[in-house]
Amino acid sequence: MNRVTFYIDGFNFYYGLAASCKQDSSWKKFYWLDTVKFCKSFLSTGQELHKVIYFTASPLDIEKSSRQSSFLNANKLLNGEIFEIIRGKYIEKPIRCPFCHTDFIRPEEKKTDVNISVRMLEDCINDRTDTFILISADSDLIPPLESIKSNFPSKNIKIYFPPSRYSRDMKDFLYLQRKKPVLLEKNIPRFENAVMPDTVEKNGKKYTVPEKWKIF
Repeated sequence: MNRVTFYIDGFNFYYGLAASCKQDSSWKKFYWLDTVKFCKSFLSTGQELHKVIYFTASPLDIEKSSRQSSFLNANKLLNGEIFEIIRGKYIEKPIRCPFCHTDFIRPEEKKTDVNISVRMLEDCINDRTDTFILISADSDLIPPLESIKSNFPSKNIKIYFPPSRYSRDMKDFLYLQRKKPVLLEKNIPRFENAVMPDTVEKNGKKYTVPEKWKIF
């Protein structure tokens, strides 16, 4: 049986959804997604899901952090050990406006691409999976993918671009292997089928979709 692991760049995925929401508000419901169920929908005969690993960082904003926690906790409650969370961090980065010369603070997410790179290489070295599916359009992840291809040629690499996200460099990396990226924005039925109930309840624990993510 071919073991499949999904590596989700949470920052890239979330802001891809956010960009799609600006064009079509119906995408908002996909914030509340059962990621394991969604990923399973892409498996073919002879494949089994080993893990879905979600790489993210806790936002500095309290309300954003609360929404993210509800989403992650609901996914963990539904899927147990098959859903793994690996965290980076946000830092406050000082920025100066080049026009008005005003200083302000902008949150910046750190370590996610490094965490993804390290985990993929670890999974190769320890032979934990056979097929790597990266959900991201961050071209900074090409070097570890090239390393896997060079040093572990038996491993199968696939790249899924989040909605409203695209990388020509990553497309070219796949092209050299006679492959194409999967555009998740063209898989709306899979999103629809993986939306969690408004309230996720199990073993005495309960998580509810944030009000801001509801469509009225």
